[in-house]
Amino acid sequence: MSDSQLRLSFEFFPAKTAEGKEKLIKVRDELNFFNPDFFSVTYGAGGSTRDNTKGLVTKFKADGISTAPHLSFGGDDDDSIKQLIQEYKDAGVDRIVALRGDMPSGVGGGMQLVYANELVAFIRKHFGEHFHLEVAAYPEIHPQAKSYSDDVRYLKGKFDAGANSAITQYFFNPDAYFFFIDQCHKAGITQPIFPGIMPIINYKNLIRFSDACGAEIPRWLRKALENYGDDEASLKAFGVELISELCETLLENDAPGLHFYTMNQTEPTAQIVRNLGLIPVE
Repeated sequence: MSDSQLRLSFEFFPAKTAEGKEKLIKVRDELNFFNPDFFSVTYGAGGSTRDNTKGLVTKFKADGISTAPHLSFGGDDDDSIKQLIQEYKDAGVDRIVALRGDMPSGVGGGMQLVYANELVAFIRKHFGEHFHLEVAAYPEIHPQAKSYSDDVRYLKGKFDAGANSAITQYFFNPDAYFFFIDQCHKAGITQPIFPGIMPIINYKNLIRFSDACGAEIPRWLRKALENYGDDEASLKAFGVELISELCETLLENDAPGLHFYTMNQTEPTAQIVRNLGLIPVE
Protein backbone atom coordinates (compact mmCIF):
# COMPACT_ATOMS: atom_id res chain seq x y z
CA MET A 1 0.00 0.00 0.00
CA SER A 2 1.07 3.56 -0.55
CA ASP A 3 0.62 4.44 3.13
CA SER A 4 1.90 1.86 5.58
CA GLN A 5 -0.15 3.47 8.35
CA LEU A 6 -3.42 2.38 6.73
CA ARG A 7 -4.80 -1.15 7.03
CA LEU A 8 -6.52 -2.68 4.02
CA SER A 9 -8.54 -5.90 4.11
CA PHE A 10 -10.99 -7.75 1.87
CA GLU A 11 -13.87 -10.01 2.85
CA PHE A 12 -15.18 -13.08 1.02
CA PHE A 13 -17.96 -15.55 1.68
CA PRO A 14 -17.19 -19.25 1.06
CA ALA A 15 -18.04 -20.55 -2.40
CA LYS A 16 -20.32 -23.58 -2.54
CA THR A 17 -19.33 -25.06 -5.91
CA ALA A 18 -16.04 -26.08 -7.50
CA GLU A 19 -16.56 -23.41 -10.15
CA GLY A 20 -17.23 -20.81 -7.49
CA LYS A 21 -14.09 -21.78 -5.57
CA GLU A 22 -12.00 -21.54 -8.74
CA LYS A 23 -13.40 -18.09 -9.48
CA LEU A 24 -12.76 -16.99 -5.91
CA ILE A 25 -9.08 -17.92 -6.12
CA LYS A 26 -8.84 -15.76 -9.26
CA VAL A 27 -10.53 -12.84 -7.49
CA ARG A 28 -8.22 -13.31 -4.50
CA ASP A 29 -5.16 -13.19 -6.72
CA GLU A 30 -6.39 -10.04 -8.43
CA LEU A 31 -7.13 -8.27 -5.14
CA ASN A 32 -3.92 -9.53 -3.60
CA PHE A 33 -2.15 -7.19 -6.02
CA PHE A 34 -3.01 -4.41 -3.55
CA ASN A 35 -1.04 -6.17 -0.80
CA PRO A 36 -3.85 -6.22 1.78
CA ASP A 37 -3.06 -6.88 5.41
CA PHE A 38 -5.43 -9.84 5.31
CA PHE A 39 -8.48 -11.41 3.72
CA SER A 40 -11.39 -12.61 5.84
CA VAL A 41 -13.90 -15.40 5.18
CA THR A 42 -17.41 -15.36 6.61
CA TYR A 43 -19.08 -18.08 8.67
CA GLY A 44 -22.71 -19.03 8.03
CA ALA A 45 -25.45 -18.93 10.63
CA GLY A 46 -24.79 -21.49 13.32
CA GLY A 47 -21.55 -22.51 11.62
CA SER A 48 -23.45 -23.70 8.53
CA THR A 49 -20.46 -23.01 6.27
CA ARG A 50 -17.87 -24.31 8.74
CA ASP A 51 -16.13 -26.76 6.40
CA ASN A 52 -16.17 -24.39 3.42
CA THR A 53 -14.87 -21.55 5.57
CA LYS A 54 -12.10 -23.66 7.04
CA GLY A 55 -11.18 -25.09 3.64
CA LEU A 56 -10.89 -21.64 2.09
CA VAL A 57 -8.93 -20.17 5.01
CA THR A 58 -6.44 -23.01 5.15
CA LYS A 59 -6.07 -22.95 1.34
CA PHE A 60 -5.30 -19.22 1.40
CA LYS A 61 -2.89 -19.67 4.30
CA ALA A 62 -1.11 -22.52 2.53
CA ASP A 63 -0.70 -20.19 -0.44
CA GLY A 64 1.08 -17.73 1.85
CA ILE A 65 -1.80 -15.26 2.18
CA SER A 66 -2.85 -13.93 5.59
CA THR A 67 -6.48 -14.92 6.12
CA ALA A 68 -8.86 -14.56 9.06
CA PRO A 69 -11.83 -16.87 9.55
CA HIS A 70 -15.05 -15.47 10.92
CA LEU A 71 -16.16 -17.54 13.89
CA SER A 72 -19.17 -17.85 16.18
CA PHE A 73 -20.41 -20.53 18.54
CA GLY A 74 -23.81 -20.92 16.92
CA GLY A 75 -25.02 -24.35 17.99
CA ASP A 76 -21.55 -25.78 18.72
CA ASP A 77 -20.26 -26.80 22.14
CA ASP A 78 -17.03 -25.66 23.77
CA ASP A 79 -15.00 -28.68 22.70
CA SER A 80 -16.02 -28.40 19.03
CA ILE A 81 -15.12 -24.71 18.87
CA LYS A 82 -11.87 -25.26 20.76
CA GLN A 83 -10.90 -28.02 18.31
CA LEU A 84 -11.71 -25.81 15.32
CA ILE A 85 -9.62 -22.95 16.71
CA GLN A 86 -6.75 -25.35 17.40
CA GLU A 87 -6.91 -26.50 13.77
CA TYR A 88 -6.68 -22.88 12.66
CA LYS A 89 -3.71 -22.32 14.94
CA ASP A 90 -1.99 -25.44 13.64
CA ALA A 91 -2.53 -24.16 10.08
CA GLY A 92 -0.70 -20.94 10.95
CA VAL A 93 -3.76 -18.70 11.21
CA ASP A 94 -3.13 -15.82 13.63
CA ARG A 95 -6.26 -13.67 13.24
CA ILE A 96 -9.95 -14.42 13.93
CA VAL A 97 -13.08 -12.34 13.46
CA ALA A 98 -15.08 -13.24 16.58
CA LEU A 99 -18.84 -12.78 16.30
CA ARG A 100 -22.03 -13.61 18.13
CA GLY A 101 -23.41 -15.06 14.92
CA ASP A 102 -26.95 -16.23 14.27
CA MET A 103 -28.76 -19.49 14.71
CA PRO A 104 -29.42 -21.41 11.49
CA SER A 105 -32.95 -21.12 10.16
CA GLY A 106 -35.35 -23.65 11.60
CA VAL A 107 -33.55 -23.87 14.95
CA GLY A 108 -35.85 -23.32 17.89
CA GLY A 109 -35.31 -21.19 20.96
CA GLY A 110 -33.78 -23.96 23.05
CA MET A 111 -30.22 -23.10 21.99
CA GLN A 112 -28.34 -20.37 23.81
CA LEU A 113 -26.58 -17.67 21.82
CA VAL A 114 -22.97 -17.12 22.86
CA TYR A 115 -22.17 -13.42 22.64
CA ALA A 116 -19.02 -12.13 20.99
CA ASN A 117 -17.46 -10.96 24.26
CA GLU A 118 -17.86 -14.51 25.60
CA LEU A 119 -16.22 -15.96 22.49
CA VAL A 120 -13.35 -13.47 22.79
CA ALA A 121 -12.88 -14.45 26.45
CA PHE A 122 -13.03 -18.14 25.51
CA ILE A 123 -10.29 -17.73 22.87
CA ARG A 124 -8.09 -15.74 25.25
CA LYS A 125 -8.56 -18.34 27.99
CA HIS A 126 -7.53 -21.27 25.81
CA PHE A 127 -5.12 -19.68 23.31
CA GLY A 128 -3.70 -16.67 25.12
CA GLU A 129 -2.48 -13.90 22.85
CA HIS A 130 -1.84 -16.07 19.79
CA PHE A 131 -4.69 -14.56 17.77
CA HIS A 132 -5.37 -10.98 16.80
CA LEU A 133 -9.11 -10.81 17.51
CA GLU A 134 -11.42 -8.65 15.43
CA VAL A 135 -15.00 -7.96 16.54
CA ALA A 136 -18.00 -6.28 14.92
CA ALA A 137 -19.10 -2.68 15.52
CA TYR A 138 -22.26 -0.90 14.41
CA PRO A 139 -22.05 2.86 13.70
CA GLU A 140 -25.80 2.94 13.07
CA ILE A 141 -26.34 0.62 16.05
CA HIS A 142 -27.14 -3.09 16.02
CA PRO A 143 -30.81 -3.62 15.08
CA GLN A 144 -31.38 -5.53 18.32
CA ALA A 145 -29.70 -2.98 20.59
CA LYS A 146 -31.87 -1.37 23.27
CA SER A 147 -30.13 1.99 22.96
CA TYR A 148 -27.13 3.74 21.44
CA SER A 149 -25.27 3.86 24.73
CA ASP A 150 -25.99 0.17 25.40
CA ASP A 151 -24.49 -0.78 22.05
CA VAL A 152 -21.34 1.28 22.65
CA ARG A 153 -21.05 -0.27 26.11
CA TYR A 154 -21.41 -3.73 24.61
CA LEU A 155 -18.60 -3.01 22.15
CA LYS A 156 -16.44 -1.91 25.06
CA GLY A 157 -17.21 -5.25 26.70
CA LYS A 158 -15.75 -7.04 23.68
CA PHE A 159 -12.56 -5.01 24.00
CA ASP A 160 -12.43 -5.54 27.75
CA ALA A 161 -12.64 -9.29 27.08
CA GLY A 162 -9.51 -9.07 24.93
CA ALA A 163 -10.42 -7.99 21.39
CA ASN A 164 -7.73 -6.05 19.52
CA SER A 165 -9.77 -4.13 16.96
CA ALA A 166 -13.21 -3.87 15.38
CA ILE A 167 -14.67 -3.83 11.88
CA THR A 168 -17.90 -1.93 11.34
CA GLN A 169 -21.07 -2.81 9.54
CA TYR A 170 -21.14 -0.91 6.26
CA PHE A 171 -22.72 2.53 6.09
CA PHE A 172 -23.13 5.31 3.56
CA ASN A 173 -23.19 8.32 5.87
CA PRO A 174 -19.67 9.14 7.11
CA ASP A 175 -21.08 11.27 9.92
CA ALA A 176 -22.54 8.10 11.44
CA TYR A 177 -19.02 6.67 11.69
CA PHE A 178 -17.47 9.88 13.04
CA PHE A 179 -20.15 10.29 15.71
CA PHE A 180 -19.81 6.63 16.67
CA ILE A 181 -16.04 6.93 17.04
CA ASP A 182 -16.50 10.01 19.20
CA GLN A 183 -18.94 8.16 21.46
CA CYS A 184 -16.59 5.18 21.66
CA HIS A 185 -13.72 7.43 22.73
CA LYS A 186 -15.93 8.98 25.41
CA ALA A 187 -16.72 5.46 26.65
CA GLY A 188 -13.02 4.74 27.04
CA ILE A 189 -12.50 2.69 23.88
CA THR A 190 -9.01 3.27 22.50
CA GLN A 191 -8.64 0.32 20.13
CA PRO A 192 -8.91 0.96 16.36
CA ILE A 193 -12.31 0.65 14.68
CA PHE A 194 -12.06 0.02 10.94
CA PRO A 195 -14.91 1.13 8.67
CA GLY A 196 -16.56 -1.60 6.63
CA ILE A 197 -17.12 -0.59 3.01
CA MET A 198 -19.81 -2.03 0.73
CA PRO A 199 -19.30 -1.35 -2.99
CA ILE A 200 -22.55 -0.80 -4.86
CA ILE A 201 -22.93 -3.68 -7.32
CA ASN A 202 -26.63 -4.53 -7.48
CA TYR A 203 -29.49 -2.34 -6.25
CA LYS A 204 -31.93 -5.09 -5.27
CA ASN A 205 -29.30 -7.09 -3.40
CA LEU A 206 -28.10 -3.98 -1.59
CA ILE A 207 -31.62 -3.17 -0.42
CA ARG A 208 -32.14 -6.76 0.73
CA PHE A 209 -28.84 -6.91 2.63
CA SER A 210 -29.38 -3.52 4.21
CA ASP A 211 -32.92 -4.22 5.33
CA ALA A 212 -31.76 -7.50 6.88
CA CYS A 213 -28.77 -6.12 8.79
CA GLY A 214 -30.07 -2.68 9.73
CA ALA A 215 -27.66 -0.65 7.58
CA GLU A 216 -29.31 2.59 6.52
CA ILE A 217 -29.50 3.58 2.88
CA PRO A 218 -30.34 7.31 2.91
CA ARG A 219 -33.54 8.18 1.07
CA TRP A 220 -31.68 10.32 -1.46
CA LEU A 221 -29.39 7.39 -2.26
CA ARG A 222 -32.27 4.95 -2.66
CA LYS A 223 -33.92 7.35 -5.10
CA ALA A 224 -30.67 7.89 -7.00
CA LEU A 225 -30.11 4.14 -7.34
CA GLU A 226 -33.72 3.50 -8.35
CA ASN A 227 -33.27 6.02 -11.12
CA TYR A 228 -30.78 3.77 -12.93
CA GLY A 229 -33.32 0.97 -13.33
CA ASP A 230 -31.73 -1.88 -15.30
CA ASP A 231 -28.74 0.21 -16.41
CA GLU A 232 -26.20 -1.73 -14.35
CA ALA A 233 -23.15 -0.13 -15.97
CA SER A 234 -24.26 3.38 -15.02
CA LEU A 235 -25.27 2.24 -11.53
CA LYS A 236 -21.83 0.70 -10.94
CA ALA A 237 -20.06 3.80 -12.27
CA PHE A 238 -22.13 5.98 -9.92
CA GLY A 239 -21.40 3.57 -7.08
CA VAL A 240 -17.64 3.63 -7.68
CA GLU A 241 -17.61 7.43 -7.56
CA LEU A 242 -19.82 7.59 -4.47
CA ILE A 243 -17.94 4.95 -2.47
CA SER A 244 -14.56 6.36 -3.50
CA GLU A 245 -15.64 9.74 -2.12
CA LEU A 246 -16.90 8.08 1.07
CA CYS A 247 -13.56 6.35 1.56
CA GLU A 248 -11.63 9.55 0.88
CA THR A 249 -13.69 11.36 3.50
CA LEU A 250 -13.07 8.59 6.03
CA LEU A 251 -9.33 8.47 5.44
CA GLU A 252 -8.97 12.26 5.44
CA ASN A 253 -10.59 12.23 8.89
CA ASP A 254 -8.25 9.65 10.41
CA ALA A 255 -10.02 6.35 9.79
CA PRO A 256 -7.29 3.75 10.44
CA GLY A 257 -7.96 1.80 7.26
CA LEU A 258 -10.71 0.14 5.21
CA HIS A 259 -12.36 -3.29 5.16
CA PHE A 260 -14.15 -4.08 1.87
CA TYR A 261 -17.15 -6.40 1.59
CA THR A 262 -16.18 -7.58 -1.90
CA MET A 263 -19.16 -9.85 -2.59
CA ASN A 264 -16.57 -12.23 -4.08
CA GLN A 265 -15.93 -9.89 -7.00
CA THR A 266 -12.80 -8.03 -8.05
CA GLU A 267 -14.69 -5.03 -9.35
CA PRO A 268 -15.73 -2.49 -8.28
CA THR A 269 -13.58 -2.92 -5.14
CA ALA A 270 -10.35 -2.83 -7.14
CA GLN A 271 -11.35 0.36 -8.94
CA ILE A 272 -12.22 2.08 -5.67
CA VAL A 273 -8.86 1.09 -4.17
CA ARG A 274 -7.10 2.38 -7.30
CA ASN A 275 -9.03 5.64 -7.06
CA LEU A 276 -7.75 6.04 -3.50
CA GLY A 277 -4.16 5.50 -4.59
CA LEU A 278 -3.80 2.54 -2.23
CA ILE A 279 -1.44 0.64 -4.50
CA PRO A 280 1.75 -1.23 -3.65
CA VAL A 281 4.95 0.79 -3.55
CA GLU A 282 7.49 -0.45 -6.08
